[in-house]
Amino acid sequence: MNYEGMILVKVGVLALQGDVREHAAALEASGAQAVTVRRPAELAGVDGLVIPGGESTTIDKLTRIFELDVPLKERIAEGMPVYGSCAGMIMLADEIADPSKDLGGNPQQTLGGLDITVRRNAFGRQRESFETDLRFRGLEFSAAAPGAEAAPVHAVFIRAPWVERVGPSVEVLAKVEPAEASHTQTLHGAARIVAVRSRHLLATSFHPEVTGERRIHELFIRMIRGDA
Repeated sequence: MNYEGMILVKVGVLALQGDVREHAAALEASGAQAVTVRRPAELAGVDGLVIPGGESTTIDKLTRIFELDVPLKERIAEGMPVYGSCAGMIMLADEIADPSKDLGGNPQQTLGGLDITVRRNAFGRQRESFETDLRFRGLEFSAAAPGAEAAPVHAVFIRAPWVERVGPSVEVLAKVEPAEASHTQTLHGAARIVAVRSRHLLATSFHPEVTGERRIHELFIRMIRGDA
C-alpha cells in the first residue's frame, strides 16, 4: 500500500512484556510511527495503542506497578483506539471466565472496555499452538477489486484465548471452525470467536505480528484516522 500523503499517526506499543518489537515493526511497515509506552507521560502523546501478546497476568501486574492502569482506563474511556492481540485481548475484556488468582486469592484485573467474556489459554498450551486461515470482516480495503472479498488472514494461535460472550455493541470479525483447530475435541463442534471490534477497540486471539500479515495493523491505523 502507498502511504504517501497520508497523515502520520503515532501509535504506542505497551512495552511492559510480550511481542513489543514485532508489533512496532508491523506498525512501521503499515505507515505509522511506532513508539514504546512504559510511563503515563509516554501514553499521553500517542494517537492509539497496541497491547501485545504475552502473559496477561504479568501485564496486569506491571500496569499497576508502573502506574499505567488508571491512565489507560481513562484514555480507553475517552475513546483512544486500542488494539489488543492475544493477552491484549484479555486485557481489554470486561470479564475473564477463568481469571488467574494471586497468593491472596485476588483475581487478575483487566483494563476493560470491550463488552466480552474471554477464556484464557482456551485453545490449549504451547504444544497445542496451531495455524489456520480465517475469513476476516473489515478488510475490504485490501481486496483485489472493489466489492470483492478480502483474502483470508493466516493466523497463528499460541496459548490463545477465545471469546465466549459478546455484548450488543461488539462486532464479531472472525471465528475458528472446529475443523480448523489442531485439537477439535476441545471445541465440541462450535465455532469460536477470535476477533472482535467495538467502536475504537479491536482485539484478536492470534498474533498477526509474527506472520508478516499487515492488514490487521492497517485496519487499526485506519480506525485511528477515522477511515474504518
